[in-house]
Amino acid sequence: MRVIIIGAVAAGTSAATEIRRNDKEAEIIIYEKDKYISYAGCGMPYYISNETDNFSSVVPRDAEFFKEKHNINIYTEHEVLSVNSENKTLKIKNSSGEITDRYDKLIIATGAMSVKPDLKGADRDNVFMLRNINDMIQIKNYIQEKKPSSAVIVGSGFIGLEMCESFKLLGMDVTIIARPKVSKGIDNELSLYIEEHLREKGVNVYTNTKTVEINSQGVVIGDGSIVKADMVLLATGAKPNVAIAKNMGVELGVTGAIKVDKNMKTYIEDVYSCGDCIETYYTINEAPVYRPLGSTANKTGTIAGSNITGIKEEFKGILGTAIYRVFDLTVGMTGLSEEEAIKYGYNVVATTDKRANKPEYMGGRPIIIKAVAEKETGRLLGAQMIGYEGVDRRLDVMAAAITFNAKAEDLMHLDLAYAPPYSTPRDPLYYTGVKLKAKMN
Repeated sequence: MRVIIIGAVAAGTSAATEIRRNDKEAEIIIYEKDKYISYAGCGMPYYISNETDNFSSVVPRDAEFFKEKHNINIYTEHEVLSVNSENKTLKIKNSSGEITDRYDKLIIATGAMSVKPDLKGADRDNVFMLRNINDMIQIKNYIQEKKPSSAVIVGSGFIGLEMCESFKLLGMDVTIIARPKVSKGIDNELSLYIEEHLREKGVNVYTNTKTVEINSQGVVIGDGSIVKADMVLLATGAKPNVAIAKNMGVELGVTGAIKVDKNMKTYIEDVYSCGDCIETYYTINEAPVYRPLGSTANKTGTIAGSNITGIKEEFKGILGTAIYRVFDLTVGMTGLSEEEAIKYGYNVVATTDKRANKPEYMGGRPIIIKAVAEKETGRLLGAQMIGYEGVDRRLDVMAAAITFNAKAEDLMHLDLAYAPPYSTPRDPLYYTGVKLKAKMN
């Protein structure tokens, strides 16, 4: 069996190693148009800020590693131009010209690309996006060479918020411009906490603000004023890279990403897809969603690899579980926000509670938990959290609870770990269950 994979970051390499694990004889070839492969994209803000100064910790593996350890052939700086699914051939461009290849099975793992807004001045030399290692290197080099004293970040998703801290650590005056609010996806009352924290850390925050233009002085916003900027980061989201798939006739889903079944098959025979280029679905209600995350990319890559080798594995959906750091604050979310749940037609109850994560005598600090449940059944639908310690473990508890259809009252009966350095005798999640149950009566 000859398997060709397009893309060699998280999903593509996960698929390849799973195929090799199950089939020692398969011929596995990956074409990657970039120079760098299998990198830790989520670690890029911390390399830029020098929190980690080891490049190999962000880019730990190269083509030689995969050849020596897994007998997988990865060809970097090889761009797949087109695929003919009828005769199972590919046209590839490299430094020497164009070549052709053939496959028995094909995996499309082309990932996502930054959304570049239609903005005058977006092509200026001091304007950047952060999606891959080349972007990271360009930003790092610019900072080292130009020593900018001010940075404006347009957009306030994960990358935008993480880069606020990175630029601040490098001594810059930082401004973030959000339209409409800080941290899209978080409900309004928690978004305000994040906004307040950014201001406390010295970040200039503009919400409900349109970015009009980038010029030599800085960023022009909706009211005509100019925010000074020696450099600008466009953190305006990501979209699936589906050009190859679309041109070869692969069906796209309602989100614009590649449509696959639960085995990662497209609707073209012997063609699979995985990673940030595919449409997934919510575990809660099976509604289609596009939510590119490294954890999902690795998981879907492994599932694609299993099914190609005849081992049936089904994707179980996602909750959109995400966690990120905003200076010393941790923000997390899983499942549906209250806004999303209402949009999907649920009759919801929601509660927001603020408790110490552990006793005051052990240095306890506030953790804010918002939870959403279905009013009629008590079924948990989602949770959002902000705190200084313990957000990660409580978020994982909620993700597991939602996955297994737990009810609000079940939170009162969980046998959670307790000792004064870690929690209170009644964990904050206990009180979340109490408050949700009370609202349902």
